[in-house]
Amino acid sequence: MRLSILDHGHNRRTTLFLTLTSTMSRVDSPDIVKLLLYRPGFLTRPLLELTADAMRGQSYWSAAEREYLAMCTAQLHRCPFCIDTHAELTRIAGHGEIDPDDPASARPQLAAVREFLDTTTRTPDRADIAGVADLPEQALLEALRVNLVWNIVNRLANAFGFTLREGQLHSGTRSLHRFGYRFPGFLLADGEKPDDSGDVVVNLRHSVLDRPATTDPALRIAAAAGDPLPEPWQTYAATVRDASYTITDTDIRRLLAAGPTEDQIFEVTVAAAVGAALESFDAGMSALGNKSTS
Repeated sequence: MRLSILDHGHNRRTTLFLTLTSTMSRVDSPDIVKLLLYRPGFLTRPLLELTADAMRGQSYWSAAEREYLAMCTAQLHRCPFCIDTHAELTRIAGHGEIDPDDPASARPQLAAVREFLDTTTRTPDRADIAGVADLPEQALLEALRVNLVWNIVNRLANAFGFTLREGQLHSGTRSLHRFGYRFPGFLLADGEKPDDSGDVVVNLRHSVLDRPATTDPALRIAAAAGDPLPEPWQTYAATVRDASYTITDTDIRRLLAAGPTEDQIFEVTVAAAVGAALESFDAGMSALGNKSTS
């Protein structure tokens, strides 16, 4: 990965776990696992809580259909790591109801909600439920939460240079499916009391944008909102939000040469990714609000 802390900056407990599981499986730990187990109090706990429910909780959408929606979000972000992962998970989780290689195999409701999510991701200001007005509101809320998760993760995968290595597609996807996107609790403990507002999306916002970290909350809030930032952050944060697939090793080296630490780059990247994803989510929720009052 492009930040060495995500490969080698874990605490002793997590390092032992990653070494043990890699040795037993004979496959290196996937980049997504390394990311999620680095400083879990900053991003991971609320994100995993949201993800487990969105991807494997009770839903109008089957598990395979949710994986298909995740794959479609990855296609928008041009994220090869996530496209391949969720295509495989669509096959693993499904019972033939959807073929990830054939969009025409999707039932009409899934095709319609995909278009709705594509619009809220690409152009949040144009979010409109006209094409999905016949779907239950709960189904739309569930789809928006799936989209929120992967609008975050895709940007991070692109920015940090996630790569699928030999054996990881087979072993990693099966582990994710088997454990329902949940991690052992002892790996997520970091001595800090978890946020619990009763709303996991609020918890995610607070954890990433408001809690003490190596960067000032004002910097993270501005990166999340797309507000003006001093360089070297302005160009980089905007790219994470709008075109994460264009980020290269050179971009990260340029940031490091300008003075920020790897932890600071990690925090601003996460803040920009979460902020852009929340903008789309909020736009979708606003469209749902318009539906419920019309």
